[in-house]
Amino acid sequence: MKKIMERFQRLKLNIKFTVIIIFFVVVCMAVLSVVLFYNMEQNVIRQQTASMEYKIEKNYGQIVKNVETINMSTQIFLNDTELKKFLNRVKTGEEVTTEEMLDFYDRDIGFLERMVNSNSYLYQIRVYVESNTMQEMMPILYRQSRMEKLSWAADDITEGWKFDYVDRIFEDNGLAKQKRIVSLVSEMTDFENGKIGTVEVAMEMETMFPGLYEQGADNFCCFIDGAGNRYTGYEDPEQYMDVILAQNADCDVTQTYYTKIDGKKLVVGYMPLKELGGILVCVQDITSEILQVYRMRDIFIAAMILVLIALAFLINQIVRGILRRFYDIIESIREIQKGNLEVVITDCGTDEMGELGLQINKMMERIRQLMDDNLKRELLAKDSEIRALQNQINAHFIYNVLESIKMMAEIEEKYEISDAITSLGRLLRYSMKWVSGNVTVQEEVEYIKNYLTLINLRFDYEIFLSLNIPEEIMIQEIPKMSLQPIVENAIYHGIEQLAEDTTIYMKGYVEGADCVIEITDAGKGMNQEQVQELYRKISGEIETSGGSGNGIGLKNVQDRIHMNFGEEYNIEIVSRLGCYTKVIVKIPMRHKPENGSYPAGGGRRREE
Repeated sequence: MKKIMERFQRLKLNIKFTVIIIFFVVVCMAVLSVVLFYNMEQNVIRQQTASMEYKIEKNYGQIVKNVETINMSTQIFLNDTELKKFLNRVKTGEEVTTEEMLDFYDRDIGFLERMVNSNSYLYQIRVYVESNTMQEMMPILYRQSRMEKLSWAADDITEGWKFDYVDRIFEDNGLAKQKRIVSLVSEMTDFENGKIGTVEVAMEMETMFPGLYEQGADNFCCFIDGAGNRYTGYEDPEQYMDVILAQNADCDVTQTYYTKIDGKKLVVGYMPLKELGGILVCVQDITSEILQVYRMRDIFIAAMILVLIALAFLINQIVRGILRRFYDIIESIREIQKGNLEVVITDCGTDEMGELGLQINKMMERIRQLMDDNLKRELLAKDSEIRALQNQINAHFIYNVLESIKMMAEIEEKYEISDAITSLGRLLRYSMKWVSGNVTVQEEVEYIKNYLTLINLRFDYEIFLSLNIPEEIMIQEIPKMSLQPIVENAIYHGIEQLAEDTTIYMKGYVEGADCVIEITDAGKGMNQEQVQELYRKISGEIETSGGSGNGIGLKNVQDRIHMNFGEEYNIEIVSRLGCYTKVIVKIPMRHKPENGSYPAGGGRRREE
């Protein structure tokens, strides 16, 4: 896949467009063909399934009607009183005169014969008596020996339905009929004499199961009795029936469905026949109809391939015409790459390609202007480097001079002057040191301590610094010169006017995922109106300029905290007139001590 994408990337743009368009056309046509021919296939299956449902219902109706006819005829014979009396006399061996036999034939046998002849669905109704010497009264009354010529007479149970056998009771005299018949065999019994005869109500198999004899090349039906014997009018397709019966092994309801067996597409109708204790299965082979749909699909695909080839050629020509000006622009860009910055694209036009050419012309004009500006900036950069080097030399010169003065003070044993010069040197070094990022709270606190050391040289009173900041806050990052302006503000606007010894308190604590640093002075404080005015200055609502008490230092601190940590981090001011002023700085906690705990001493500090 990766190699294919690499080759695709190397193609020209017009070929890429053609390939993409053809790809989407192919996808659309493929989806269309799949949906279209799938629906056609399903439509064939639905039609054949509906036809099979109708065929099954029709066969079932005919079979039920035939079964009812046989059952009704059987009951008529079993309930015929005169017939039972005659069979009892034969069973007991009582002599029957010729006149009685003629009278019985005219009155009872004749009626039964007319009833049988009036029902065209019946093949024959025969009564077999328990005697081989009685005079037969055809076509109703027969001797026991006639029944013994039938295939079912040798069954252990002679009663019940008998399927698909040949009528052979007259085969010894050439009168046998080779028709396949089905019959309901019932024993006629008497309370005293037991079995006195056997009633056989027969119907041709073709009449009972019309669907079995309607088979063609693509359809067939099969009846399976309770013993698993199969009956069909033609050859039994065992390769289908075994699979179908396995599919419906636990089914006891009528169903019609589509299935595939050995590459054949079949519609199967499965119907349990409780009246006969068997199953009727009809199968319609629709392979030819489905293959016709497949052939139409193949023809459609072949036609679409030819259309796509022609369409690809046409699309390629159209895209090349559209991209002609784009290729002209590409040639111009290649000239620019060779170093020719004076290239100007002509005939831009008003469409997107024209807009591209126009923007390239503007870009080249801007490049030429920027190149001139770069030359000037390089000259300025050289001058800046020289000045920076001079400043660095000046800073080193100042540090060296301060060190010399410090040594002179120590020689003269002026240690207070020496300490003051040391603090001044540290103060200057921290102020003049260039830092690309933030500093730690620890570094900012050290700077404040040096600052207070120098401040205390100016006043007759002393300002002490009380620290209560845990180590985990000391290692957090903060913008440089963020806490010192707050201390400076506290001195000049809160403490200086009191002119007495005092303490500035710095306290730090963790609040959730943030650090809070509080700087509190015991100065003159402010009322609420002054606090609100100071807030407006810090937020920029009131324009500030230089001068004392204008809040520009606190606004600078607030702005840098916002720039580094976001708008959710800021400073807050709490003050009470004549008592104190507290400035609260909130920053995120981003670092933890390496050992995960405070150093010895609990991480709390107090310095004065």
